[in-house]
Amino acid sequence: MQVSSLNEVKIYSLSCGKSLPEWLSDRKKRALQKKDVDVRRRIELIQDFEMPTVCTTIKVSKDGQYILATGTYKPRVRCYDTYQLSLKFERCLDSEVVTFETLSDDYSKIVFLHNDRYIEFHSQSGFYYKTRIPKFGRDFSYHYPSCDLYFVGASSEVYRLNLEQGRYLNPLQTDAAENNVCDINSVHGLFATGTVEGRVECWDPRTRGRVGLLDCALSSVTVDSEINSLPTISALKFNGALTMAVGTSTGQVLLYDLRSDKPLLVKDHQYGLPIKSVHFQDSLDLILSADSRIIKMWNKNSGKIFTSLEPEHDINDVCLYPNSGMLLTANETPKMGIYYIPVLGPAPRWCSFLDNLTEELEENPESTVYDDYKFVTKKDLENLGLTHLIGSPFLRAYMHGFFMDIRLYHKVKLMVNPFAYEEYRKDKIRQKIEETRAQRVQLKKLPKVNKELALKLIEEEEERQKSTWKKKVKSLPNILTDDRFKVMFENPDFQVDEESEEFRLLNPLVSKISEKRKKKLRLLEQQELHEKEEEEELEGKPSDAESSESSDDEKDWVEEVRKQRRLLQQEEKVKRQERLREDQQTVLKPQFYEIKAGEEFRSFKDSATKQKLLNKTLEDRLKLEAKNGTLSVAGTTVGSKQLTFTLKRSEQQKKQQEAEKLHRQERKTLRRSAGHLKSRHRRGRPFH
Repeated sequence: MQVSSLNEVKIYSLSCGKSLPEWLSDRKKRALQKKDVDVRRRIELIQDFEMPTVCTTIKVSKDGQYILATGTYKPRVRCYDTYQLSLKFERCLDSEVVTFETLSDDYSKIVFLHNDRYIEFHSQSGFYYKTRIPKFGRDFSYHYPSCDLYFVGASSEVYRLNLEQGRYLNPLQTDAAENNVCDINSVHGLFATGTVEGRVECWDPRTRGRVGLLDCALSSVTVDSEINSLPTISALKFNGALTMAVGTSTGQVLLYDLRSDKPLLVKDHQYGLPIKSVHFQDSLDLILSADSRIIKMWNKNSGKIFTSLEPEHDINDVCLYPNSGMLLTANETPKMGIYYIPVLGPAPRWCSFLDNLTEELEENPESTVYDDYKFVTKKDLENLGLTHLIGSPFLRAYMHGFFMDIRLYHKVKLMVNPFAYEEYRKDKIRQKIEETRAQRVQLKKLPKVNKELALKLIEEEEERQKSTWKKKVKSLPNILTDDRFKVMFENPDFQVDEESEEFRLLNPLVSKISEKRKKKLRLLEQQELHEKEEEEELEGKPSDAESSESSDDEKDWVEEVRKQRRLLQQEEKVKRQERLREDQQTVLKPQFYEIKAGEEFRSFKDSATKQKLLNKTLEDRLKLEAKNGTLSVAGTTVGSKQLTFTLKRSEQQKKQQEAEKLHRQERKTLRRSAGHLKSRHRRGRPFH
């Protein structure tokens, strides 16, 4: 359900959402409803309330139970039962319908006027009778007391067909060349017809004589209106015994009292489109007038706009459901429009649940986005100096930013940057001048961002072109002319920072190697300045100076590497000193440690010495190991160094090693004594 609001009048669109094609099976429709969220959330008030292509006319039966609509293609009429909220029947016709009328309270008696001069009668069972009129018809009305049908069209005559006798009667002869619309007053039976000359002729059906003539074309011309052609009558409607509304082809609606030939009120739609239909809403004294673009509701006494409705597609016909706030439209689209306006009246009896639904929506209003508001982020507010307005009614939080009034935004922006228009004007003038200079002989122009990189790419391209002239080498694409890298030379965020540590580590020789390019850049900037001031070209730098500089660059290569290394070491030393100062300034707090089970606590000395060793460099640690005797350094014949490490043992390992050594010595002495006894036993000597 889509909700729109104008002049604090809410209009609920009940026909918005996706429509499913007719040829889909019920199974596929159900599957789509499960998958597609938009299809599932739509409100289908009446099932299949649509036409294959276009809907031309729509009307409600007198009892309010049936809604009848005609459309194409193929030409057909569809009848919907509001009590069942579904399609009652569908009948295909031979030709397109201009207009139709229900003669009974339900759908049992219908008359169709076709665009091929045929008049078709339908009964409850279907087609009943067909006849023809002499000229092409445009509109007709039914006179209940005499059972006469009055047909107007591309003729000066008004044809009468009596349904009781079943024959044509003598026509009414008008002064017009053609007649567009007609209507019969339901109170006193006055017949009125609108002509192409912009007049309304009124006839008495009893005497078959003309009783009045109104010149609406002359009355529709006001001071504010702009008319390029003669207004013709395109819509006509009676209300009560004395009120009549007339719509013209130039977009004006004239309200008449039948006792006067001057209009009470002239309302202009301001679109210049023909008025399609006019309806009266008696409870609020409103008039609903519609052209192909908009439906306007205005007060018939003052002419003040009450509200308006502008559908997405062109309007062909409008029908106001009797004694309710529901509005039905026939559009240039398969879907027929259903709109509910609670202010006009309650919902019809067959859809009374709409009242409860709209009341719930009014209790929980949704946030809407308007065209007269500007979306700004927090960064934009900081630039404008409006951060103090956060939380106030001037800013409404939405997603990652805020909505603010567009008028306030323009005022603040003008105060922050009063010369914005002047800058915009200068930029436009500069663009025009650059466009005119495009045909001249151009100097080598560099972009505003990454000029050195662009100059380097240009030099590489020139060298590559020279090599391709000598040898047949396939040319490679240039980054400067590639659209993928265009932003790199336009957006300042992509500017290469040569002072950063990463750039200096990757490019230690950039200062000397790019010296030649920097001088070229200076020359090019000077040329541009002279071109702007004097529009004269200056000579560049001679080629022999460039060759001498290139040879100097090659000689100073090693010195530049050393210089860059020294600079980096000095910067690192300064950073280290700053860190030490910060460490000295910080106050240390006592910390408590928990000893794991099975371990003995000796002292903090070991951990402190280990931490000191870890903080030392590799060179210092090697010197310390050499002093302790755990490291030996020996030279080789090739000239390299050979390092031998002896692992340092702990005290426990030393004790264990000494115990093992004593044990081995004891076993050794035991073996010796046992061997000595055995040798004496063999010799036969006794033991002592």
